[in-house]
Amino acid sequence: MGTVVRLEDYCKSFKSAEVLKNINLTLESGKVIGLKGKNGSGKTMLMRAISGLILPTSGKVYINDKELGRHISFPPSIGILIENPSFISNYTGFKNLKILASIQNRISDDEIRDAIRKVGLDPDDKRTFKKYSLGMKQRLGIAAAIMERPDIVILDEPFSGLDPVNSRILQDVVMELIGQNKIVIFSSHQMSYVEEFCKDIVIINKGDVVLSGDLDNIKREFGKNQLVVSAVDKTLDDLENIINEHMSDILEITGRTKEELIIKNVADVSRKQILSKFISENIEIERFETYKPSLNDIFVSKVGDADEKEAAE
Repeated sequence: MGTVVRLEDYCKSFKSAEVLKNINLTLESGKVIGLKGKNGSGKTMLMRAISGLILPTSGKVYINDKELGRHISFPPSIGILIENPSFISNYTGFKNLKILASIQNRISDDEIRDAIRKVGLDPDDKRTFKKYSLGMKQRLGIAAAIMERPDIVILDEPFSGLDPVNSRILQDVVMELIGQNKIVIFSSHQMSYVEEFCKDIVIINKGDVVLSGDLDNIKREFGKNQLVVSAVDKTLDDLENIINEHMSDILEITGRTKEELIIKNVADVSRKQILSKFISENIEIERFETYKPSLNDIFVSKVGDADEKEAAE
Protein backbone atom coordinates (compact mmCIF):
# COMPACT_ATOMS: atom_id res chain seq x y z
CA MET A 1 0.00 0.00 0.00
CA GLY A 2 1.31 3.44 -0.93
CA THR A 3 1.34 6.68 0.99
CA VAL A 4 -1.16 9.48 0.43
CA VAL A 5 -0.65 13.03 1.70
CA ARG A 6 -3.75 15.22 1.68
CA LEU A 7 -4.13 18.90 2.55
CA GLU A 8 -7.66 20.21 3.06
CA ASP A 9 -8.41 23.95 3.19
CA TYR A 10 -4.99 24.53 4.77
CA CYS A 11 -4.35 28.10 5.94
CA LYS A 12 -1.40 29.44 7.89
CA SER A 13 -0.96 32.95 9.26
CA PHE A 14 1.75 34.61 11.30
CA LYS A 15 0.18 37.57 13.07
CA SER A 16 -1.55 39.48 10.26
CA ALA A 17 0.38 37.83 7.40
CA GLU A 18 -1.33 34.91 5.67
CA VAL A 19 1.44 32.78 4.18
CA LEU A 20 -0.65 29.81 2.98
CA LYS A 21 -4.17 30.32 1.72
CA ASN A 22 -6.79 27.57 1.51
CA ILE A 23 -4.45 24.90 0.11
CA ASN A 24 -6.08 21.72 -1.22
CA LEU A 25 -3.69 19.06 -2.52
CA THR A 26 -3.42 15.29 -2.77
CA LEU A 27 0.03 13.71 -3.25
CA GLU A 28 0.52 10.02 -3.93
CA SER A 29 3.34 7.45 -3.88
CA GLY A 30 5.44 6.84 -6.95
CA LYS A 31 5.47 10.44 -8.12
CA VAL A 32 7.92 13.31 -8.01
CA ILE A 33 6.13 16.57 -7.39
CA GLY A 34 7.89 19.73 -8.49
CA LEU A 35 7.13 22.76 -6.35
CA LYS A 36 7.63 26.07 -8.14
CA GLY A 37 7.19 29.64 -7.00
CA LYS A 38 9.02 32.92 -6.69
CA ASN A 39 11.08 33.65 -3.58
CA GLY A 40 8.68 34.29 -0.70
CA SER A 41 5.78 32.58 -2.47
CA GLY A 42 5.16 30.02 0.30
CA LYS A 43 7.07 27.01 -1.08
CA THR A 44 9.10 26.39 2.07
CA MET A 45 6.06 26.94 4.29
CA LEU A 46 4.15 24.33 2.30
CA MET A 47 6.99 21.87 2.82
CA ARG A 48 6.99 22.64 6.52
CA ALA A 49 3.23 22.09 6.64
CA ILE A 50 3.51 18.63 5.05
CA SER A 51 6.40 17.78 7.42
CA GLY A 52 4.41 18.74 10.53
CA LEU A 53 6.94 21.44 11.40
CA ILE A 54 4.16 24.02 11.47
CA LEU A 55 0.50 23.53 12.35
CA PRO A 56 -2.35 25.18 10.46
CA THR A 57 -4.24 28.25 11.56
CA SER A 58 -7.17 26.40 9.98
CA GLY A 59 -7.52 23.33 7.80
CA LYS A 60 -5.88 19.91 8.02
CA VAL A 61 -3.06 17.69 6.76
CA TYR A 62 -3.59 13.94 6.54
CA ILE A 63 -0.97 11.24 6.14
CA ASN A 64 -2.82 8.07 5.12
CA ASP A 65 -6.00 9.48 6.74
CA LYS A 66 -4.25 10.31 10.03
CA GLU A 67 -4.41 14.00 10.85
CA LEU A 68 -1.17 15.78 11.68
CA GLY A 69 -1.36 17.50 15.06
CA ARG A 70 -4.25 15.30 16.16
CA HIS A 71 -3.63 11.60 15.46
CA ILE A 72 0.11 11.96 14.80
CA SER A 73 2.65 14.71 15.49
CA PHE A 74 4.75 14.08 12.40
CA PRO A 75 4.56 11.82 9.33
CA PRO A 76 5.78 8.40 10.54
CA SER A 77 8.23 7.96 7.64
CA ILE A 78 9.71 11.15 6.23
CA GLY A 79 13.10 12.55 5.25
CA ILE A 80 13.54 16.27 4.76
CA LEU A 81 16.10 18.76 3.54
CA ILE A 82 14.65 22.23 3.98
CA GLU A 83 16.89 25.23 3.41
CA ASN A 84 20.60 24.88 4.26
CA PRO A 85 21.64 21.65 6.01
CA SER A 86 23.17 22.12 9.45
CA PHE A 87 25.14 19.58 11.45
CA ILE A 88 27.53 19.51 14.41
CA SER A 89 30.56 21.31 13.05
CA ASN A 90 33.27 19.32 14.88
CA TYR A 91 31.90 15.87 13.97
CA THR A 92 32.50 13.92 10.76
CA GLY A 93 29.70 13.32 8.28
CA PHE A 94 29.28 9.72 9.39
CA LYS A 95 29.15 10.63 13.09
CA ASN A 96 26.55 13.33 12.44
CA LEU A 97 24.31 10.90 10.56
CA LYS A 98 24.82 8.18 13.18
CA ILE A 99 23.55 10.59 15.86
CA LEU A 100 20.47 11.37 13.75
CA ALA A 101 19.84 7.68 13.07
CA SER A 102 19.99 6.88 16.80
CA ILE A 103 16.78 8.88 17.38
CA GLN A 104 14.63 6.14 15.80
CA ASN A 105 17.26 3.40 15.73
CA ARG A 106 15.90 1.92 12.50
CA ILE A 107 19.06 1.48 10.46
CA SER A 108 22.53 -0.01 10.86
CA ASP A 109 25.93 1.64 10.45
CA ASP A 110 26.27 -0.10 7.09
CA GLU A 111 23.03 1.49 5.88
CA ILE A 112 24.26 4.91 6.99
CA ARG A 113 27.49 4.35 5.09
CA ASP A 114 25.54 3.26 2.02
CA ALA A 115 23.48 6.48 2.06
CA ILE A 116 26.66 8.56 2.28
CA ARG A 117 28.19 6.71 -0.67
CA LYS A 118 25.03 7.19 -2.75
CA VAL A 119 25.50 10.95 -2.68
CA GLY A 120 29.15 10.68 -3.67
CA LEU A 121 30.77 11.14 -0.25
CA ASP A 122 33.19 8.89 1.62
CA PRO A 123 31.78 7.57 4.94
CA ASP A 124 35.35 7.14 6.22
CA ASP A 125 36.34 10.74 5.49
CA LYS A 126 37.91 12.08 8.72
CA ARG A 127 37.24 15.71 7.90
CA THR A 128 34.71 17.40 10.16
CA PHE A 129 31.57 19.05 8.84
CA LYS A 130 33.02 22.55 9.21
CA LYS A 131 35.71 21.64 6.67
CA TYR A 132 33.18 20.47 4.08
CA SER A 133 32.61 22.50 0.92
CA LEU A 134 29.14 23.88 0.23
CA GLY A 135 28.39 21.02 -2.17
CA MET A 136 29.56 18.40 0.34
CA LYS A 137 27.33 19.90 3.03
CA GLN A 138 24.39 19.79 0.65
CA ARG A 139 25.06 16.15 -0.22
CA LEU A 140 25.33 15.18 3.44
CA GLY A 141 21.93 16.79 4.00
CA ILE A 142 20.50 14.71 1.17
CA ALA A 143 22.06 11.55 2.65
CA ALA A 144 20.39 12.35 5.97
CA ALA A 145 17.04 12.73 4.21
CA ILE A 146 17.19 9.37 2.40
CA MET A 147 19.17 7.12 4.77
CA GLU A 148 16.14 5.63 6.59
CA ARG A 149 14.38 4.91 3.27
CA PRO A 150 11.38 7.09 4.16
CA ASP A 151 8.05 6.97 2.35
CA ILE A 152 8.05 10.76 1.90
CA VAL A 153 11.16 12.68 0.83
CA ILE A 154 11.13 16.49 0.78
CA LEU A 155 14.08 18.26 -0.82
CA ASP A 156 14.19 22.06 -0.87
CA GLU A 157 16.62 23.23 -3.58
CA PRO A 158 18.63 19.96 -3.49
CA PHE A 159 20.75 20.91 -6.52
CA SER A 160 21.97 24.14 -4.92
CA GLY A 161 25.75 24.24 -4.66
CA LEU A 162 26.28 21.07 -6.73
CA ASP A 163 28.55 20.92 -9.75
CA PRO A 164 27.38 19.01 -12.88
CA VAL A 165 28.97 15.71 -11.77
CA ASN A 166 27.31 15.77 -8.36
CA SER A 167 24.04 16.99 -9.87
CA ARG A 168 24.07 13.81 -11.95
CA ILE A 169 24.62 11.74 -8.79
CA LEU A 170 21.59 13.39 -7.18
CA GLN A 171 19.53 12.75 -10.30
CA ASP A 172 20.35 9.04 -9.93
CA VAL A 173 19.23 9.19 -6.28
CA VAL A 174 15.91 10.77 -7.29
CA MET A 175 15.34 8.13 -9.97
CA GLU A 176 15.98 5.39 -7.41
CA LEU A 177 13.42 6.94 -5.06
CA ILE A 178 10.84 6.97 -7.86
CA GLY A 179 11.48 3.28 -8.45
CA GLN A 180 10.89 2.59 -4.76
CA ASN A 181 7.35 4.06 -4.89
CA LYS A 182 8.14 7.05 -2.68
CA ILE A 183 6.54 10.47 -2.63
CA VAL A 184 9.29 12.91 -3.61
CA ILE A 185 8.61 16.63 -3.30
CA PHE A 186 11.32 18.99 -4.43
CA SER A 187 11.72 22.62 -5.34
CA SER A 188 14.28 24.00 -7.74
CA HIS A 189 14.88 27.35 -9.38
CA GLN A 190 16.15 25.42 -12.40
CA MET A 191 13.17 24.58 -14.61
CA SER A 192 15.12 21.87 -16.45
CA TYR A 193 15.33 19.66 -13.35
CA VAL A 194 11.62 20.02 -12.64
CA GLU A 195 10.71 19.17 -16.24
CA GLU A 196 13.07 16.18 -16.28
CA PHE A 197 11.92 14.50 -13.09
CA CYS A 198 8.45 15.66 -12.18
CA LYS A 199 5.26 14.01 -13.33
CA ASP A 200 3.23 16.48 -11.29
CA ILE A 201 3.82 20.14 -10.52
CA VAL A 202 2.49 22.61 -7.99
CA ILE A 203 2.89 26.33 -8.71
CA ILE A 204 2.39 28.57 -5.71
CA ASN A 205 2.14 32.36 -5.71
CA LYS A 206 1.66 34.59 -2.66
CA GLY A 207 0.49 31.63 -0.61
CA ASP A 208 -2.03 30.39 -3.20
CA VAL A 209 -1.72 27.23 -5.27
CA VAL A 210 -2.44 28.71 -8.70
CA LEU A 211 -1.87 25.51 -10.67
CA SER A 212 -1.36 21.83 -9.87
CA GLY A 213 -1.60 18.51 -11.65
CA ASP A 214 0.01 16.26 -14.24
CA LEU A 215 2.66 18.28 -16.09
CA ASP A 216 2.01 16.66 -19.49
CA ASN A 217 -1.73 17.32 -19.21
CA ILE A 218 -1.08 20.91 -18.13
CA LYS A 219 1.22 21.49 -21.11
CA ARG A 220 -1.34 19.94 -23.46
CA GLU A 221 -4.16 22.11 -22.13
CA PHE A 222 -1.99 25.23 -22.01
CA GLY A 223 -1.02 24.80 -25.66
CA LYS A 224 -4.55 24.00 -26.82
CA ASN A 225 -5.63 26.04 -29.86
CA GLN A 226 -2.30 27.89 -29.86
CA LEU A 227 0.23 28.13 -32.66
CA VAL A 228 3.66 29.63 -33.24
CA VAL A 229 4.03 31.67 -36.39
CA SER A 230 6.71 33.71 -38.15
CA ALA A 231 7.02 35.29 -41.58
CA VAL A 232 9.83 35.39 -44.11
CA ASP A 233 9.21 39.00 -45.10
CA LYS A 234 7.85 40.60 -41.89
CA THR A 235 9.30 41.52 -38.52
CA LEU A 236 7.45 40.28 -35.45
CA ASP A 237 6.19 43.81 -34.83
CA ASP A 238 4.86 44.03 -38.38
CA LEU A 239 3.22 40.63 -38.09
CA GLU A 240 1.66 41.57 -34.76
CA ASN A 241 0.21 44.76 -36.22
CA ILE A 242 -1.34 42.90 -39.17
CA ILE A 243 -2.90 40.29 -36.91
CA ASN A 244 -4.32 42.92 -34.54
CA GLU A 245 -5.70 45.06 -37.37
CA HIS A 246 -6.98 42.44 -39.82
CA MET A 247 -7.25 39.06 -38.08
CA SER A 248 -8.40 39.82 -34.53
CA ASP A 249 -11.75 38.11 -35.24
CA ILE A 250 -10.01 34.72 -35.35
CA LEU A 251 -6.61 35.20 -33.71
CA GLU A 252 -5.32 36.59 -30.40
CA ILE A 253 -1.63 37.16 -29.69
CA THR A 254 -0.76 35.51 -26.39
CA GLY A 255 3.03 35.94 -26.35
CA ARG A 256 6.24 35.87 -28.34
CA THR A 257 9.66 34.29 -28.40
CA LYS A 258 12.76 35.84 -29.97
CA GLU A 259 11.74 34.53 -33.39
CA GLU A 260 7.99 33.79 -33.37
CA LEU A 261 4.62 35.05 -32.24
CA ILE A 262 2.39 32.81 -30.14
CA ILE A 263 -1.20 33.07 -31.33
CA LYS A 264 -4.47 31.60 -30.12
CA ASN A 265 -7.21 30.41 -32.44
CA VAL A 266 -10.09 32.14 -30.61
CA ALA A 267 -12.68 31.36 -33.32
CA ASP A 268 -11.81 27.64 -33.48
CA VAL A 269 -11.42 27.79 -37.25
CA SER A 270 -9.33 25.33 -39.23
CA ARG A 271 -5.62 25.80 -39.77
CA LYS A 272 -6.31 25.93 -43.50
CA GLN A 273 -8.53 28.96 -42.92
CA ILE A 274 -5.84 30.67 -40.82
CA LEU A 275 -3.20 30.06 -43.49
CA SER A 276 -5.56 31.38 -46.18
CA LYS A 277 -6.04 34.51 -44.13
CA PHE A 278 -2.29 35.05 -43.87
CA ILE A 279 -1.91 34.56 -47.63
CA SER A 280 -4.70 37.06 -48.31
CA GLU A 281 -2.68 39.60 -46.29
CA ASN A 282 0.37 38.94 -48.51
CA ILE A 283 2.32 37.30 -45.69
CA GLU A 284 4.86 34.65 -46.65
CA ILE A 285 4.80 32.20 -43.76
CA GLU A 286 8.12 30.83 -42.48
CA ARG A 287 6.91 28.83 -39.49
CA PHE A 288 3.40 27.68 -38.63
CA GLU A 289 3.00 24.88 -36.09
CA THR A 290 1.49 23.78 -32.78
CA TYR A 291 2.70 25.70 -29.75
CA LYS A 292 4.48 23.43 -27.26
CA PRO A 293 4.81 25.41 -24.03
CA SER A 294 7.74 24.97 -21.66
CA LEU A 295 7.32 24.93 -17.92
CA ASN A 296 8.85 28.40 -17.87
CA ASP A 297 6.12 29.65 -20.25
CA ILE A 298 3.44 28.24 -17.96
CA PHE A 299 5.13 29.59 -14.83
CA VAL A 300 5.37 33.10 -16.26
CA SER A 301 1.73 33.02 -17.37
CA LYS A 302 0.65 32.19 -13.82
CA VAL A 303 2.93 34.32 -11.64
CA GLY A 304 4.52 36.90 -13.92
CA ASP A 305 8.23 37.14 -14.62
CA ALA A 306 10.34 34.04 -14.02
CA ASP A 307 11.70 33.79 -10.52
CA GLU A 308 14.84 35.76 -9.76
CA LYS A 309 17.40 32.96 -9.61
CA GLU A 310 16.02 31.23 -12.69
CA ALA A 311 16.19 34.45 -14.66
CA ALA A 312 19.82 34.96 -13.63
CA GLU A 313 20.93 31.48 -14.71
